[in-house]
Amino acid sequence: MEGKQMRILYMDWGSFGRDEQIDAFKSLGNTVILFPFDSHTRRVNEELDTSLSEAIMCNSPDFVFSFNYFPQISNTCQTNNTKYVSWIYDSPYVQLYSKSVINPCNYIFVFDKDIFHEFNSNNINTVYYLPLAADPVRLSKYNNFDFFKKTTAYNKTDIAFVGSLYTEDNQFFDRMTNISDYSKGYLKAIMNAQMNIYGENFIEKLITSELLDDMYNSLHLSPDPDGVETMEYLYSQYVINRKITGLERTSLLKLIGTKYKYDLYTIDPKLSFPNCTNHGKADPIEIAPYVYKTAKINLNITLRSITSGIPLRAFEIIGSGGFLLSNYQNDFSDCYVADEDYVYFDSPDDMMNKIEYYLSHEKERKEIARNGYEKTLVQHTFVHRAETMMKTISS
Repeated sequence: MEGKQMRILYMDWGSFGRDEQIDAFKSLGNTVILFPFDSHTRRVNEELDTSLSEAIMCNSPDFVFSFNYFPQISNTCQTNNTKYVSWIYDSPYVQLYSKSVINPCNYIFVFDKDIFHEFNSNNINTVYYLPLAADPVRLSKYNNFDFFKKTTAYNKTDIAFVGSLYTEDNQFFDRMTNISDYSKGYLKAIMNAQMNIYGENFIEKLITSELLDDMYNSLHLSPDPDGVETMEYLYSQYVINRKITGLERTSLLKLIGTKYKYDLYTIDPKLSFPNCTNHGKADPIEIAPYVYKTAKINLNITLRSITSGIPLRAFEIIGSGGFLLSNYQNDFSDCYVADEDYVYFDSPDDMMNKIEYYLSHEKERKEIARNGYEKTLVQHTFVHRAETMMKTISS
């Protein structure tokens, strides 16, 4: 199929990057056929199987595409001898551990190289590594958006963070009100240890059977019958790592507030910290790109379940022409050069030192932001990723 125009049946569920990915496929000469889809569908869904089978028969696509991976789509494509291409951007993503992942029809692209290595080491050859992307053209459209011309609230930002602090109600970790004092102490110890380490996550390895039983008795999370995910995976990724991320983000932001004013854009508008202006949630289309472009320093504090990958936030900051200061993540070296395209920190003290340095070195800061933006334009757009997908399925 290499070099030919393809027919793509696109599972349309309002994901991130929807318009960008559709435009990318079309810009390469492909025909994109939209198939409305409910992303909350069950792993086994007879109604979806019937309707998708009919769409495949009527449209004869070269492949079916979806953001994130859905077992029922894979099983239907396998039955209909049609390739299924998926690109996962969520982490953790438990449906990746469905038994259907080994279906030969699958081309599953993951943005975290550690996840790729996990599957590859188990001789599963349907999973591929593909970093996320940005659309600098779309992001730059909002740099002079009229809304911001009418307010000064967004024009005085030295330091900005856009993202959840996981303080919202009903977080899994905070529901564990009846675990033992021993479990509480053990959790506190391993979480504190993990917060001091960048580039490796060891939480899953440290979950003991006693701790697992205690947490299960509070939450009753268990693997799906279709899945091979372990209990340790579920509780480390969906419970503990999420809590660590919230604690870490709160701690780092409070540390920044001891010396600098900063702007926070987060789901919980009630949060209040010293020297923090909380603007509430930033619309990802109209507000976030403007923040990224105009802030002197944009922070990325990665969700701890993303062990090596580059988060979407980081690509969007760089793709907006913003300066990125991120915690260390191994996969950055696949796409960007540290201190040339972005800057990373490896400890709270290192973060504070680099904030101080780059706030006072404007020329360097702007040059790094420009380098990252230009590299994204020529190497890391949705078109580049679409080309990689199509080359992979054609080989």
